[in-house]
Amino acid sequence: MKDIRPAILLFIIFTIICGGIYPALVTGIAAAVFPRQAQGSFITGKSGQAAGSTLIGQPFSDPKYFWPRPSATSDFGYNALASGGSNAGPTNPAYLKTVAERVKALRDSGVTGTVPADLVQASASGLDPHISPESAGLQVARIAKARGLSEDAVEQAVAQATEGRQLGFLGAPRVNVLVLNLELDRL
Repeated sequence: MKDIRPAILLFIIFTIICGGIYPALVTGIAAAVFPRQAQGSFITGKSGQAAGSTLIGQPFSDPKYFWPRPSATSDFGYNALASGGSNAGPTNPAYLKTVAERVKALRDSGVTGTVPADLVQASASGLDPHISPESAGLQVARIAKARGLSEDAVEQAVAQATEGRQLGFLGAPRVNVLVLNLELDRL
């Protein structure tokens, strides 16, 4: 009994610290330092309603929209609760079939030339909201035609939506698909 009482007391103390105080402290600091991100980084559409988060990809299949990177959570519609990669390797027959089907769909939509990997392969989280500027460039002609816009106007929208490297040296330039599609809706 003398060993159980301190164990229960430590359990209660660490539950309060690790399950209550620490999360509240971290949440408070995040809300103070990064208020927009702490609230989900929501972006509004034409109607003024939240259209989604700039941090999580969304499915777009209409030809008038830029198509995002495929999601490993596609069965769940870019659901953050189902986040995670497929864990299928580059020699997995099912994975190769999936990638080939995605390439075929792009070819059928009019994409020519080399297809960037980010248009046919999901990210590690399966939720990435960005595509490369090259992937966006391959879709410009289709979108211009579907929207009745000039390719120059669509290319300008892509250029404006292109984000640079983080901190000027980390990662690669990228385009947030939701931000770009909402901008095209505003044109």
